[in-house]
Amino acid sequence: MDKLAVLIPAYNESQTIAKVVTDVKAATANIPGTVVYVYDNNSKDNTVELAEQAGAVVRHEYAQGKGAVIRRMFREIDAEAYIMIDADDTYPVEAMPEMFERVTKRGVDMVVGDRLSSTYFEENKRPFHNVGNSSVRMLINTLFKTDIKDILTGYRAFSFRFVKTFPVLSRGFEIETEMSIHATEKKMLVENQVIEYRDRPEGSESKLDTVGDGIRVLKAVANLYRIYHPMAFFGWIAGILAVISLAFFVGRVWLPFAATGLVLNMPTLVVSMIVLLIAILALFAGTLLNAIQANEKRNFELALIRTEERFNDIK
Repeated sequence: MDKLAVLIPAYNESQTIAKVVTDVKAATANIPGTVVYVYDNNSKDNTVELAEQAGAVVRHEYAQGKGAVIRRMFREIDAEAYIMIDADDTYPVEAMPEMFERVTKRGVDMVVGDRLSSTYFEENKRPFHNVGNSSVRMLINTLFKTDIKDILTGYRAFSFRFVKTFPVLSRGFEIETEMSIHATEKKMLVENQVIEYRDRPEGSESKLDTVGDGIRVLKAVANLYRIYHPMAFFGWIAGILAVISLAFFVGRVWLPFAATGLVLNMPTLVVSMIVLLIAILALFAGTLLNAIQANEKRNFELALIRTEERFNDIK
């Protein structure tokens, strides 16, 4: 088992990968048992060669997407603590010792490298990214009642029990959203650590698709809200449909009937009753899924106990 595993996902990062690996090794020189892993995701340039020359352990993930890379990283590597950092040289490696201390000494399960509280908005030259980061942070902190300062940061530290109990469902950049929500919903200890952020060096291109990845992130948030809070999710659907049904029933059926004694809009009556029935079904679906989710929470606590036992066995 490694003392500290530094995880670097990489795709066509030949311009910065050697510097990042070298800087990471220097920053963690006082942490014996540190191993720097670069996971190459089908790079077309010489990222692999440069990473090996800089002293990293290079492995490969051939399924495209950051989520696929992180899935393989988390499955293959056992360590007392993990730090994940992007290969684009935008994050300060000097923060690593403190992140490591938070995990190993304070028992923190996830340390979030918070860019948004420092230099991100000044350094990032893509205004839509700035708006997207702020919007996603507000949305998730509101829906999931948490206080994570930077939802989409790629700079994080993890405990063994987080890594080995985190179900990676996404394949793209929405993986950071998944991590944040999982840690919150499973009552894991999360801390924010303010870091300095610098924009990519000239010539280095972001792999993010502002619109496409933004839509995928929002879809992931909606899906995870449905999974973790089914009663609220389906309750809102049921409430909206019930209001629509009653509005049409009263306005188009009941009031004319009260005035004339005749049902003048039979199709509206039928449709409003169908919509009301769908609302009732949504409410029952939320109730049943809520009971299942409660059972899942109990099973997860048992899984944590088994993970702790495994950690102690291989430590």
